Amino acid sequence: MIDSGRPAVPPLRGDGAGHFRVHIVGNSGVGKSTLGRELSEMLGVPYISLDRIFWGPGWAQTPTDAFRVKVRDALDSDPRGWIVDGMYKSKLGTMVSDGATDVIWLDPPLLLYLPRLCWRTFLRLLRLASPCSPGCEERAREVFFSRDSIIWWCITHHRSVRKREGEAFRVDGVHAGGRVRRIGGWGAELAAWKREVRAMSMQAGALPLAASASAPGST
Repeated sequence: MIDSGRPAVPPLRGDGAGHFRVHIVGNSGVGKSTLGRELSEMLGVPYISLDRIFWGPGWAQTPTDAFRVKVRDALDSDPRGWIVDGMYKSKLGTMVSDGATDVIWLDPPLLLYLPRLCWRTFLRLLRLASPCSPGCEERAREVFFSRDSIIWWCITHHRSVRKREGEAFRVDGVHAGGRVRRIGGWGAELAAWKREVRAMSMQAGALPLAASASAPGST
């Protein structure tokens, strides 16, 4: 059960007028982009991958000012709302979180998502899975022998991300009438919540959107 004891709390708050602006947060590899694409289809709003906006071919970083403009344009592209995955708070500040009607914090056990991340990275090394952004191919040296490794980042940031998002949940969680919903566990809680969202969207008559604001990624 999600948020047991508060059965009146809907799976997503929205803005009260049928518009949903959902910010998905959590550590690298927890499944943010997968959920983002699923919610985009369910709710009929664009999916925006911050990774795909920030990283150019060859891992070129978009300058901060240009990044902020591109993100702002993406957020304003559809009046019905958006689904955003990622943070980039040091570059975007609270641009995304301030506009969100809902914040979904994915917080599964490290033992669940670390093996999935390792497998995805292995497939990317073999060019059998799409990179986080077009032209940003994984290289063995960076994956295994660099502190910039996504695997190393995942392991070393698990606790700090949990502490940061846990504080946001304490202050602004759905249990207190706020926007932040924590979804943890080994998968059953997430599956149950997605069923609730799908039922809600079908009841509201939400239509799927044919194209996303960005091409699919997987973080």
